[in-house]
Amino acid sequence: MERLLLTVTLYTRKDCGLCGEAKAHLAALEKELPHRLAEVDIDSDPALLKKYLVSIPVLEIGPYTLSAPITKEQLRMTLSAASDRRGQLDKIGGSAYEARVRRGQQVTTADRVSNWISKHYLLLLNLFMAIYVGLPFLAPTLMKAGAEWPARAIYTMYSPLCHQFGFRSFFLYGEQPYYPLKEAGLKGIQTFDQITGLENLSDPSNISRLQARQFVGNEAVGYKVALCERDIAIYFGLLLFGLIFALTGRRLPPLHWALWLFLAIGPIGLDGFSQLFSQFNFPWLANLLAYRESTPFLRVLTGALFGLGTAWFAYPYIEESMAETRQFFIKKFAVAK
Repeated sequence: MERLLLTVTLYTRKDCGLCGEAKAHLAALEKELPHRLAEVDIDSDPALLKKYLVSIPVLEIGPYTLSAPITKEQLRMTLSAASDRRGQLDKIGGSAYEARVRRGQQVTTADRVSNWISKHYLLLLNLFMAIYVGLPFLAPTLMKAGAEWPARAIYTMYSPLCHQFGFRSFFLYGEQPYYPLKEAGLKGIQTFDQITGLENLSDPSNISRLQARQFVGNEAVGYKVALCERDIAIYFGLLLFGLIFALTGRRLPPLHWALWLFLAIGPIGLDGFSQLFSQFNFPWLANLLAYRESTPFLRVLTGALFGLGTAWFAYPYIEESMAETRQFFIKKFAVAK
């Protein structure tokens, strides 16, 4: 089997005079120190452009990296050192090392799929969020249209993912967009207790809570969205930031972790946990925390802040990781040509 030549990777771009000089030096040394040249255009990826714009030409020769200005003597010494190192590794690793090097220069289907995902991950995330937050609104629409079976299939699909309590959900095609418990203290609207006749809904352990979950609505009050108010706001916030992130070219810096805790975690934690713990039937806890039921406004506000803040905190880091993946495959595809 023919021995693989040492690979020299040149990061370059159009109209780069110093890059042309580096290529000329490499061509002059090719007979003395055999190698194969793989060129990577830094304009092919924004992350590469940002990384190498002020330092091209950049040459990677084995474990060594050279950046402008690059002399012919520097190249000779680096090529010689890399060739010697490669020879030692060939002796130590034998055919197994050679096979590993060859595999590293072959492009597989998995490589192509991974590269495609690294380029289009944000589109996939946004599509998933749009479908995930959109389907719950389809359920009441189908109920209104008389297509009960597919509507209930959607309710069932989301059931393990959300409590689906009617008193904490939006309703479509009815008199009101929501029907909170009377304990929420909202004036001038019908409560869930009134439209259903269910009692003791303020007690988390009462069987009426299960009935409140199973209630999907009717022609008079409308039909329930398949995700609760807070979950709708969370996933809509994730989707909204995903769209903003895409429109800005995925260049927004991540939200500082302290701001994430303060703006995203703090409000939802305060609203959610104060409601949760206040409804436990523990006398000692009742003395510390008065019973409270959150409102639709607070659920939407805290959910949206959590979704937006979490996406703002996480998505730039995901982009950073995906950018590194794209750079890896750009180089691998160039080497494999």
